[in-house]
Amino acid sequence: MISIIIPFYNESESLPILTDQLIDVMNKIKKEYEIILIDDGSTDAYASKLIIKSEELKIIKHKKKLGKGRALKTGLENSKGDIIVFMDADLQDDPKDIRNFLKKIDEGHDFVNGIRANRQESIIVKTYSKIASWFLRTFLHSPFTDINCGFKAFKKEVLNDFSFYGNNFRFFPLAAYLSGNKVSEIAVINNKRKFGKTKFGKSKIFIGILDTLTAYFLFKFSEKPLHFFGIIGAILFLVGFLVSLYLAIERIFFGVLLYQRPLLQLGILLIIIGIQVVMTGIIGELVVFLNKKTNN
Repeated sequence: MISIIIPFYNESESLPILTDQLIDVMNKIKKEYEIILIDDGSTDAYASKLIIKSEELKIIKHKKKLGKGRALKTGLENSKGDIIVFMDADLQDDPKDIRNFLKKIDEGHDFVNGIRANRQESIIVKTYSKIASWFLRTFLHSPFTDINCGFKAFKKEVLNDFSFYGNNFRFFPLAAYLSGNKVSEIAVINNKRKFGKTKFGKSKIFIGILDTLTAYFLFKFSEKPLHFFGIIGAILFLVGFLVSLYLAIERIFFGVLLYQRPLLQLGILLIIIGIQVVMTGIIGELVVFLNKKTNN
């Protein structure tokens, strides 16, 4: 069974067109399916325009806007399919591409991510995506060309090692890859938005940068936090120690008074901060150890 999960917020004009297209495509594929629409606190009158034409189509409502990650999680909790398809509701994703996703999965892939051809987005968003993709390829060896593409398909078993929260849905493909699943990519059509405005504003670019750094830390150091905090703490401690050593040599051998030297306070501060950062890493190691011990 195939579960198509579509979160949406204020997409009253797009939803009727999208659902009609989806039902038509899925009926031609001739596989059992369900279409799950998650209303993430919409304030428009989409209900008056959306006619339920198939028993495979169902709507789940959030009382308020909780974000795309929570909407996807709600969809997954209410899905029955062995194969899951994520797509957006703004008509930029073309339902006809679902057949290509399913073909890749039939070939033995566990996770298939989309690559948007001729992306219909601003130069700012495109630039951010390119930088994020470069960062993830360089530091986490990501195999994905367009990790932020919302159009993807995967076997439900891929979810065994992943939990949706906050904005971590952006890095679900990377988590699937790092968990050892067989992943692939296909080019998908990226239509120009016909109705409404994009939900990805300039403010979200800054949030996206923070999310990328978070993903780097979690995937790289979640089980060895001391490797991250230890290096930073050691560098700070070493700089502070060298500054203090230099000042000590000046005072002992050259008689230079230190009470008017701000550099002394800086050296002491760096030593203290360095020790604190290293201790943070040690505490992190203890948390990981106890968590593993409890789960075992």
